[in-house]
Amino acid sequence: MSKFVSAILIATALLIPVYKDYNSVLAGTCASKCGPRPIQFSPGQRIQLKVLNKTPNLVNLQKPSTTNPITLRPGQELQLNQGDGTEPNVSLLFWNEAGLPLKATVSKPNFATLQVELRPTWYTPGDRAIYILDDGRVDVL
Repeated sequence: MSKFVSAILIATALLIPVYKDYNSVLAGTCASKCGPRPIQFSPGQRIQLKVLNKTPNLVNLQKPSTTNPITLRPGQELQLNQGDGTEPNVSLLFWNEAGLPLKATVSKPNFATLQVELRPTWYTPGDRAIYILDDGRVDVL
């Protein structure tokens, strides 16, 4: 009986790989599946921040140690020039007046502009800051 069980186990082990989908296991290039490239600027490059409030509420913006909070009305757009470029690290904090979570979508419409669209989201706590590192990378926190 034990030889019969052993034979069944060996046969099953040999047949199972035939039914698996090997395409999901094989490594390949990500030429078509990498997703969008991360946004990055040249280190020291002077950039312009363009912020759009796509929420139905008031949104506050602040560049720490540089500006007092600036209030954006629904649908309003604001452009901030970053005179120091990407050095030192640049932060832009934002929050919804009603305390609701926000989703920040960043894009680079041209060589020296970082566009930030603030939209409502259901996921808490949501995004709260844009951080431009001195090496030019852009992080959403």
